[in-house]
This record gives sequence, structure tokens and C-alpha cells, in this order.
Amino acid sequence: MLYELHIKVLLLIIIANGAPIIARHIFRAHFNDPLDLGMRFFDKRPIFGPSKTMRGIFMAVMITPVAAHYMDINWFTGFLIGLYAMFGDLFSSFIKRRKGFESSDMAFGLDQVPESLFPLLALQVYFGFSLIEILGMVAIFTIVELILSRILFYMNIRLRPY
Repeated sequence: MLYELHIKVLLLIIIANGAPIIARHIFRAHFNDPLDLGMRFFDKRPIFGPSKTMRGIFMAVMITPVAAHYMDINWFTGFLIGLYAMFGDLFSSFIKRRKGFESSDMAFGLDQVPESLFPLLALQVYFGFSLIEILGMVAIFTIVELILSRILFYMNIRLRPY
């Protein structure tokens, strides 16, 4: 069924984006070195900020292929979904730092769109998704991410409710 593939891919994107949050909850302060090593960009602002850690990226690109395997999707495709979701997350953090947002501040749209759009565009040809399907999946991801974010906050897993 065509929609089954859409659901599986959306679940993998959600898993990729949730893995760093769950990893922070499990490992606490362990392995939480910032990906940008605290370096600053030309504008004297952090490149990504302290909430983007090596642990988070590692967990996303390691957990997503495992989940893909259990969904009968090639593990390498899962790896690419995790990798491109993290590229999207880093892109949004980079832009947010340039705009003066603090680490973990909410920027509606910027916090959801790149994280779902990047992997969908990267694998568009592989999955055969149309532009309308991709836009619909980004919209669904945005809604689901906002709901899950609140749930994880109330479960004391996420630090902020968005």
C-alpha cells in the first residue's frame, strides 16, 4: 500500500529527530560534547549551540537504520534518513543562531521543516514521492512533532514543551 510507505518514512524521520532527545534523557551529562566544540562563527555567535551534541547526531544515525530494518526498509536508507534529518536540524540551528535565537528556543517552522524536508528531498527519487506528497508529509511531521514534544515534556523527557 502506498500510504504505508509514507507512514514508515514519517516514523523514521520522527525516530531520527527524537533519538537525540531520548539519548539526552538516558545518558544525562555523559557524551554531551557540543558538535561545534563551542566554536563561534564569523558573527561571534555559536555555530550550532550547546544543545547540538555529538551524542545526539550519533544516536540519530545509528538508531534510524535499526528502526528501518524492522520496518522492512533497507538499513542504508534508514541511515540516510537519519543523516539528512540531522543535517536539517543542524541547518535550522545554524540559522537560528544567526537570527539571535538562544539554544533550544522555539522557532515555529524552522524547527520542523528542515528536519523533515531534507530527508524527503534527498530520497525523493528513491521513494518516488511527488512534491505534493512531500509537502503533505512535512505538514504532518510538523503537527506530530509539536504534539509529541508536549507529551515528552510532560513525561519529563524533554526540557521545553515544544
